[in-house]
Amino acid sequence: MYIEVEKGVRIFVQDLNPGMGSRPVVFAHGWPLNHKMFEYQYNVLPRYGFRCLGIDQRGFGQSDKPWHGYSYDRLADDLHAVLEALQLEDTALVGFSIGGAIAIRYMARHGGHRIGRLALVDAAAPVFTKRPDYPYGLPVEQVNDLIRQTYQDRPQMLTGLGRIFFNRNVGTDLLDWFHNLGLEGSSHATIQCLVSLRDEDLRSDLGQIHVPTAIFHGVHDRIVPFPSALVLQREIAGSHLYPFYNSGHGVVIDEMDAFNAALLRFLQ
Repeated sequence: MYIEVEKGVRIFVQDLNPGMGSRPVVFAHGWPLNHKMFEYQYNVLPRYGFRCLGIDQRGFGQSDKPWHGYSYDRLADDLHAVLEALQLEDTALVGFSIGGAIAIRYMARHGGHRIGRLALVDAAAPVFTKRPDYPYGLPVEQVNDLIRQTYQDRPQMLTGLGRIFFNRNVGTDLLDWFHNLGLEGSSHATIQCLVSLRDEDLRSDLGQIHVPTAIFHGVHDRIVPFPSALVLQREIAGSHLYPFYNSGHGVVIDEMDAFNAALLRFLQ
């Protein structure tokens, strides 16, 4: 289905297992992918009575690809528009990487409206890049290089990203799948989301999260270093950290069975 979030901008939502009694779980995907990255969660959760709603952020997947609107504020507003249009209640929000950053901004900017539980998965938060007062992120120069690569040779950038995304040899077929998900996004959106990742700061948002929160993070993450998850646990009151000792950034693939089991325990 498509939901118009502002004039001329429609967001695509895949709705699996809708109906009375199904508990809604909204998935916010990572950069530069789309809702299909959660394929191996969609195969499992509906069997346990969950309604899975996968959202393609603007610029990615099957959503419209406007020239504007890639700040965390606007992406959080898109999420709000979808939740309002669908009138979801007591929703579990699962945010992966930049999707986790957007979920955090949503909780602060919209007061966590309609959200009953929050799952942050390898979240690009609270800060994605190193700062004088934040030593854990990627160097700004590395993000700038990703921007440069995207301008010059986006397929090659995606190939290089795939090499550091996972912590195990997932095989060429799965890497090709990952690569193709990235190519479904627009080049402009891919660049603009990198700018937001590089420049935005969520530290002041963390104290505004007041729902049960789980933090799932790969110990060997080379994109969002594991110490960032420790900061999230410390700053989000009552949150619980689930470390995955055999995962990199792609915990939903690296340890899909263990991740799915832990996510189900949290959701139930």
